Amino acid sequence: MTRHRSPHATGHPSRTVERGVTAALVLALVAGLAWIGGMIGTVLGWPL
Repeated sequence: MTRHRSPHATGHPSRTVERGVTAALVLALVAGLAWIGGMIGTVLGWPL
């Protein structure tokens, strides 16, 4: 009995997009944490 197998791509074409989105989210997280740290440093540095 013969099996019919449909051809499929060896790699997912969306993988490169997924990597780009993940990298952008990581960079955004780092930038956000740096911004929050800068704001905390600014507030603590104010003369009261």
